[in-house]
Amino acid sequence: MTATLFFLFGLVLLYLGGEALVKGAVSLALKLKISTFVAGMTIVSFATSAPELLVSLGAAIKGHTDITFGNVIGSNIANIALVLGLAAVLFRLNINPQTKRISFPFLFFSSLIFGLVVYFFNGIYFWVGVAFVILLVFFILYLIRQSRKEYLQTAIVDDELFEKESQTSLYKSVLYLVIGIVFLKYGADYFVDGAIALAEVFSVSNRVIAVTVIAIGTSIPELATTVIAAIKKEESLAVGNLIGSNIFNILAVLGLTALIKDIPLVDVQLIRTDYLLMMGITIFLGVFIYLFSKNKISRKEGAFFLAVYIAYIIYTFSFRMA
Repeated sequence: MTATLFFLFGLVLLYLGGEALVKGAVSLALKLKISTFVAGMTIVSFATSAPELLVSLGAAIKGHTDITFGNVIGSNIANIALVLGLAAVLFRLNINPQTKRISFPFLFFSSLIFGLVVYFFNGIYFWVGVAFVILLVFFILYLIRQSRKEYLQTAIVDDELFEKESQTSLYKSVLYLVIGIVFLKYGADYFVDGAIALAEVFSVSNRVIAVTVIAIGTSIPELATTVIAAIKKEESLAVGNLIGSNIFNILAVLGLTALIKDIPLVDVQLIRTDYLLMMGITIFLGVFIYLFSKNKISRKEGAFFLAVYIAYIIYTFSFRMA
């Protein structure tokens, strides 16, 4: 009972913290006169990835590195197959040119490098973490340079929301950030402790809990942001948010965690099954973006992603019980 309460309480704090952090990050970006595209692909994406960072870091420090890897891989799967799939079924999503030219190719490259590093080095260690962070910094600088040259639009929310957020005072923007960080910190602690306790009660491995329950829980900020963007008729911006979040999950979450604590691979099933599915879903997203739907993610393609995710969850738990 206590484990369940901790788990649910942590989930609520993660949701509230993620929402506050997103609101503070967007309004602060506008105060600092950062372009809307850069705000969406960097600050907002990083904000929605903050739960993954805190959960993964907390798990690594406690020695549960399967949760660290499983959370990142599972969250990337959930962001595309669950969140993007659900949003596409409900709204049908447009793909903006910047997603095709910049963000998706970099996501594919980051995902591939991540798999190769873990396969050959059996984990992610300090110097790999340094390389990941440096790569992320160069990516951000490139986005800033491109945005200044081409005056790109935002990848998260529409003009009305940005106009509304721009009226938020600097004090409130910082306050939202602080509240978000505090909620996420304690939410991550309760969430990880509760998930581990539940895994022990139900004899479920850390990997299974990480790639399913924890991954879905830490993807809640992405889900909220994507649905808001789609409701406001900015469907293409929702895709940019999810791709940006997946990039940050790999380079920022794993990179920053490795700077503090090495992340050895313990359960090879994470690479043999979960990572391969993550890459497969990423490739399918690329096929849909570039070949099939003429700059849209259709409802049929969204349904395909949802079906894949449901099958993945069923297989993951069935494999555990076999």
